[in-house]
Amino acid sequence: MNMNNTYTNAEEIKKLNFETIPIDEFWNVGNEKELKMHRIHSYPAKFPAFITTKAIGYAKNVGVQPLWIADFFCGCGTVALEAKRNGINFWGSDINPVATMIARTKSLKYNDKLLNDFFIKIRIQFKRTKKAGLYKCIKDERINYWFKKGQIGDLYRLKNAIKEVTPSSSKYRIFFLCAFSNILKPASKWLAKSIKPQIDPNKKIVRVWKLFEKQFIVMQTANKELNIENHSKTIITTRNALNIEKIEFKPEMIITSPPYVTSYEYADLHQLSTLWLDYAKDYRKLRSRTIGSVRHKVTLEEEKKHLNLIGLEIVEKLNMADKSKAKLVARYYNDMQQIAKKSYKILKTEGLSVYVIGNTEYKKVRIDNAKHLATSLIDAGFENVYITKRKITNKILTPYRDENGCFTTDKTIRKIYNEEFIIIGRKK
Repeated sequence: MNMNNTYTNAEEIKKLNFETIPIDEFWNVGNEKELKMHRIHSYPAKFPAFITTKAIGYAKNVGVQPLWIADFFCGCGTVALEAKRNGINFWGSDINPVATMIARTKSLKYNDKLLNDFFIKIRIQFKRTKKAGLYKCIKDERINYWFKKGQIGDLYRLKNAIKEVTPSSSKYRIFFLCAFSNILKPASKWLAKSIKPQIDPNKKIVRVWKLFEKQFIVMQTANKELNIENHSKTIITTRNALNIEKIEFKPEMIITSPPYVTSYEYADLHQLSTLWLDYAKDYRKLRSRTIGSVRHKVTLEEEKKHLNLIGLEIVEKLNMADKSKAKLVARYYNDMQQIAKKSYKILKTEGLSVYVIGNTEYKKVRIDNAKHLATSLIDAGFENVYITKRKITNKILTPYRDENGCFTTDKTIRKIYNEEFIIIGRKK
């Protein structure tokens, strides 16, 4: 671990060329095999679990002993589960209800006999419910767009069976609804492993119950593998990080990975679960509340007034290429400046804020999220900001973007997400 990449003021960071920062092998590979529980549900852009353990090791090396870890963008609960493994209390939030459902599922331990009993009862209830007419209850045009009629009927029966069998608000209902959520794409016409919503006209449709049974076995096996005997607490809330003013304790660490400007694409990628689990009547509404979305009638000029110098420089360049994207990035940078301030506010004195973030590009304008964030941490009051870089090896989302900044599989396009930055601020 290279401890020399530490900066104390915004001017030093402004002069730094982030592309020349060497890859730090310490953050590239883990020493342990990742738990199966981390893979019970597909999730885009999930960073490797070992980064949490590395961050905890870094903290201890600089004299911070974390009792609580917080995560403003907890996603599917990677940090939550790793904190629990290490016997550390965790508090996390995410605006995406699909993400927090997965995170809660992963953070809990289940009685294997009860899992089997519930599974058998769900199967019995599923089989005794008649198909006839059930699919008529599903009138949502998006569901009818993505699913064949028979699959809609079977999914409706399965969801009802889960709710009939499992106790309301119990962790076992969350477990089986999480299993249900992860079979929605393979049960639909959605193109497998697609980075954007699109239909596969040649897709072979697999029967719903077969998918659910296979998913149950995966999750049951993952639960058996967990060997966590400590009594650490895990608190996960579905909230917009921008609306969080305080939490009930002062964490010694924040470990988080914010969205890279285009967080609305998460709403698109999770639309099937959002619709089937009744999280929103229109999944597109989730876009309007995400970090960086243009939620109100503020002009670009007004947004620019609040940007730090790095953010302003990037937005000015982008404005010459695409005014609408410039406003989006300006909104995102203003949001992230607020997040940096919230990080400083909730941390204990001497605490660490660990961010994992990558850069991107719109119309050949480099969107230097890492430099902007590092500057934002300095502006928020953090001292000794440590900056390093790692290679991305296993994220689901493609690292390629077209000239408009959209995901693409075209490997002739510049590879944007092939590396990301670890940025750590210390509160004095």
